[in-house]
Amino acid sequence: MSDIYDAINMNSTADESAIAVTLGLGGTVRIGGSTLAVADLMVVFEAIQRTGSVQGFADALGLSYRAAWARLQAYEAALGRPLVHKTRGHGTALTEFGAALAEAFAGASRGLEAGFGRETRAVEHRLRRLLTGSSGALTLAASHDPLLVEVLSAQGGVELSVMGSSAAVERLLDGQADAAGFHCGAITPEAAGRPFSTVNGSAGLVAHPLFEREQGLLLAPGNPLGIRRLADLTAKGVRYVNRQRGSGTRDWFDRLLAEAGLPASEIHGYTVEEFTHQAVAAVIACGAADAGLGVRAAADRLGLDFLSVGWETYYLAASRSLAAPALQEWSAAIRARAARTPGYRACAPTPD
Repeated sequence: MSDIYDAINMNSTADESAIAVTLGLGGTVRIGGSTLAVADLMVVFEAIQRTGSVQGFADALGLSYRAAWARLQAYEAALGRPLVHKTRGHGTALTEFGAALAEAFAGASRGLEAGFGRETRAVEHRLRRLLTGSSGALTLAASHDPLLVEVLSAQGGVELSVMGSSAAVERLLDGQADAAGFHCGAITPEAAGRPFSTVNGSAGLVAHPLFEREQGLLLAPGNPLGIRRLADLTAKGVRYVNRQRGSGTRDWFDRLLAEAGLPASEIHGYTVEEFTHQAVAAVIACGAADAGLGVRAAADRLGLDFLSVGWETYYLAASRSLAAPALQEWSAAIRARAARTPGYRACAPTPD
């Protein structure tokens, strides 16, 4: 018995990367005293639409033709409507009622597809840890932050993709990432609107505040152009370097311009885009631009002047059901670093 267990355990470890879970629309349809499984009905609809025959339905379930036909008749009796009709020379097709019901289930499945994707990833991580002792690398889509990138590069166990906050949250919502790092400027996710407002408990997600960070205008050393306020960016000769569209920093800058009544067209260099805080700082440090919005840490690293515009919260969001120790380890390490780094303030951990 022990030998059998050891063999299974060894195979599980060897096949760690092959673990896959599939979740889909389930539940039942209850009409009167009859209860039908939604998954079974969807198999019927898909097989008949794909093959145009009852035999295709039989093959999909591994049944004989007679058994498949009997099951189909039982479904029709329970629903009180025919689901299929036969046409000479054209095989079997769904009736108008059957096609409408099939579309109703298919629409529900499409609507839940992103949620299924997120929860599938969460289950796979749990199952992998149960079978192998390791949940494997987690996929994190995150808005750029120098401190976060530095800590995660030393932690391991994470596949990090840096992108704008909006794109990162969309990756999480679509089930293409295990977690997302994002920020919204000096406002809450709810106030920021979509896609950030959809990161909440009703979607099965939780957003943990990781840290606060100070953002402001990165300026050439010594601030030779004397930039003291946002309106100074419109002065002749001032060259601005922007963050890419969809980034939280770009969104914040656009809100600041709107609040100050400054058209983007008056900012020379508004359309010049960089994808990280470090890149913005580097462009200014080499003399190719005079100002750009970014975190204090980027200014300090390259010896730039810094004009603060405020503090914002950086969030780490994931499925509520994702039980991954690595996630807690990242968060603890990032908060610890933030607590001792100028331009950052650690946020207290929040309960799930």
